[in-house]
Amino acid sequence: MDFGLVLQTDPPASGVVDLMQRAENNGFRYGWTFDSAVLWQEPFVIYSRILDHTERLIVGPMVTNPGTRTWEVTASTFATLNDMYGNRTVCGIGRGDSAMRVAGRRPNTLARLGEAIDTIRDLAEGREAVVDGNPVRIPWVEDGRLPVWMAAYGPKALALTGQKADGFILQLADPFLTEWMVKAVRDAAAEAGRDPDSVTICVAAPAYVGDDLDHAREQCRWFGGMVGNHVADLVSRYGEHSGAVPESLTAYIKERQGYDYSHHGRTGNPDTAFVPDEIVDRFCLLGPVEAHIEKLERLRSLGVDQFAVYAMHDAKEATIDAYGERIIPAFGG
Repeated sequence: MDFGLVLQTDPPASGVVDLMQRAENNGFRYGWTFDSAVLWQEPFVIYSRILDHTERLIVGPMVTNPGTRTWEVTASTFATLNDMYGNRTVCGIGRGDSAMRVAGRRPNTLARLGEAIDTIRDLAEGREAVVDGNPVRIPWVEDGRLPVWMAAYGPKALALTGQKADGFILQLADPFLTEWMVKAVRDAAAEAGRDPDSVTICVAAPAYVGDDLDHAREQCRWFGGMVGNHVADLVSRYGEHSGAVPESLTAYIKERQGYDYSHHGRTGNPDTAFVPDEIVDRFCLLGPVEAHIEKLERLRSLGVDQFAVYAMHDAKEATIDAYGERIIPAFGG
């Protein structure tokens, strides 16, 4: 199993670079960041610095979207980083939550997202693609490679992931939901004539190592609110009791009152008081090292290839070090 670190690009950017260096030194193979241009600093500028200060780390957004940048710009940016540092990027992509809504736009449709996945990958790898009806090719790309991993929760998005994406990003660590969603992605891949095992499975969630569970829960409760944004979209689309989405995912948002993106992904978010302890425990990895290893073993048995640690809490360095010293080695790292 691979391990990744997920950060917000809060200033100073040097702090993000330092934490990514620390992660690589502790055996992490991937460095991810949020991508929301209004809320945080521009990640692609920071990726260049991270790549320059690491040797093997693969970097990318968790996640970008097809609406805030034109597709040829996204592809060219990835291709430039790959040309400079040797194909060490990955494109995590989704419909767009905070990046689109903070700017007053609606998240992208799945149809647009599916088209963008093909176009961005083709352009970044040097192939011709159609952009706004025009054939386009980036002429200077040589031996480029850009895996595109899609974030998804709902049935149609999971199917699209299996049909088109190189990887699946699931932003929660509940084993029951992981099993359900991984099966949906792999089934869709098989139906599309693809090898189901060729789709990399990445579970991303907060991890907090320590014995004080009450404190850990309060540091990570924001995550249930963030996931709740996507769940609310699913409920509005499919209905609360449609059977299209497991109630174990949707039931907890009944008391949700709304969401202020100025607190997005941050400890102490006042809009996440509705998130019960049970959801925090299910969606995150909390507790002593042994509890993390036990849950990760379960996730690995379900086909998870990477666990990406959200480190938006008061123990970033301690968590990175604990994973490097005791958890990553337990998984062959």
